[in-house]
Amino acid sequence: MAKAPANPKAFPTLALETVLTQRVNGPVCGVDEAGRGPWAGPVSAAAVILNPDDLPPGIDDSKALTEKRRAALEPEIKARAVAWGVGFASVEEIEELNILHATGLAMCRAIEALSVQPIAALVDGNYRFKLPCEIQTVVGGDGLSLSIAAASILAKTARDRLMIELDAEYPGYGFAGHKGYNAPVHQAALKTLGPCPAHRRSWGPIKALLEEA
Repeated sequence: MAKAPANPKAFPTLALETVLTQRVNGPVCGVDEAGRGPWAGPVSAAAVILNPDDLPPGIDDSKALTEKRRAALEPEIKARAVAWGVGFASVEEIEELNILHATGLAMCRAIEALSVQPIAALVDGNYRFKLPCEIQTVVGGDGLSLSIAAASILAKTARDRLMIELDAEYPGYGFAGHKGYNAPVHQAALKTLGPCPAHRRSWGPIKALLEEA
């Protein structure tokens, strides 16, 4: 018996943007974040309003792309989009507000950085952040919406660049490689060097190290 072919991967489209744009009768952006889970570094967010007549080919969820492909798509998205913006919330803001509210702050900053202000936003996930426009949450949005996927790429590349800068500022932790996430080299460096100012000290593993010291 012949084996049924595997279902081909579905790529994000502008279907959600089209419906929402028609409903609100104005610009719609996609919003996504990067860096909610790491032990170190800020959380970033991006907002993108795509031009449906000038779409860079190959946009997909940033997690489905290689670092090289993300780097190639970033300038293409910025050059062809109607508007794009990136925002950060610092480690200090994460500690003060908690990661959820800090993520919302980064998203607000990304939207406010847009040269064209949207009437509505498609936001990845299911949490209704308080943003400066109407929002529609989309679970798995970075795999469904081209605007959210584009935002995921810009948020990821912007944060990765900043983590490389932090690696130069605080050498020894390997930030350029693991971008602040849990990794064996990161764990080893923390035990040897202790946390640096870029670490999220309220995070369980970091807090435990501080309590042991």
